[in-house]
Amino acid sequence: MESTLAVGFFGALFAIMNPVTNLPVFLSVTQNLSASDQRKVAVKTSLYCLILGGAFAAVGSQALGLFGITVDHLRVAGGLVVLMIGLNMLNGNESSSHHGTDDEKEDYPAAETVAFYPLAFPILVGPGTITTLILYAHHVKKPVEAVVFAGVFLGVVALLLVTFWNAAWLSERLSGNARVIMSRFMGMILSAIAISMIADGLKALLPGLA
Repeated sequence: MESTLAVGFFGALFAIMNPVTNLPVFLSVTQNLSASDQRKVAVKTSLYCLILGGAFAAVGSQALGLFGITVDHLRVAGGLVVLMIGLNMLNGNESSSHHGTDDEKEDYPAAETVAFYPLAFPILVGPGTITTLILYAHHVKKPVEAVVFAGVFLGVVALLLVTFWNAAWLSERLSGNARVIMSRFMGMILSAIAISMIADGLKALLPGLA
């Protein structure tokens, strides 16, 4: 169970928060900064992702209960959101739910203050990420599963930090084709995971379909 949780959770979370495909976004919003200042933004962004993600994972299910929403409802609705993100990645388009609309991009703050908005939220910890964290946190029943969950989340955030810390160096060596291939592949994985979320939610909400 632990290995299944780890593989599924890592695949979904890495596909959505993908450091490689989000590297151009990071570079675009920090293009006026020096390499040292970019690294400061990278550290702050990773810290904000850790705090936001941990908060949603810890209290997400309880917050849903306040609105009379179950995890199965979230599986269907969140699965649709994740599916849209995956399909956009497959088609080479940005998802406005994560990257923002054109009008929102025009209002992005100065490069020194982009760590929280828009990088951590909503680009990295957006609807798809929040859905994934809550759904997989719901599977945690034993202490060892909690350790696995925390380890995977920390691992993905660590990959984000390493990638953004070396953003300038990587941008010179990572070709556009490599980023496109990674985005398309992650889009396919994400779409498949989304279909699984939707199917599991529908089977619980509409048992006759099972």
